[in-house]
Amino acid sequence: QVQLVESGGGLVQAGGSLTLSCTASTSTRKHPMGWFRQAPGKEREFVASISWSGGSTAYADSVKGRFTISRDNAKNTVYLQMNSLKPEDTAVYYCARGGNSGSADNPSRYDFWGQGTQVTVSS
Repeated sequence: QVQLVESGGGLVQAGGSLTLSCTASTSTRKHPMGWFRQAPGKEREFVASISWSGGSTAYADSVKGRFTISRDNAKNTVYLQMNSLKPEDTAVYYCARGGNSGSADNPSRYDFWGQGTQVTVSS
C-alpha cells in the first residue's frame, strides 16, 4: 500500500498563488504522478502529470501556463505550483500515482490516490 498525503490547500483571492505538495509513504520514483481536481457537482478532472524522471509533463488546457508540476524523488514528493488562480479553480485537489497503463489524463491510469486538499479561490 502507498499512502499519498496532500497539503498546501487553502483560501486565496483571485490572482493569487498556492503550492500544493503530495508526499508518498514509499518511493514513487519509478512511477508517473498526476494531479486531478473535483469541484462540487462535477466529475473529477485531470490537471497535470509528470513522468517518473520529471522530464515530461502534461497539463489540462484550462491550467496551461498558470500551473507547474514538479517532483523531488529524494523526498517522495510531487508539487503543483498554481499561479494566477481563478474562482473556477476552486475544487478538491488530489494527487495520484500512475501504476497502470493508459493515458496520463485518464483516472484509470492511477492506482493510489490521496485524500485531497481543498483549494478555494474567492473573486
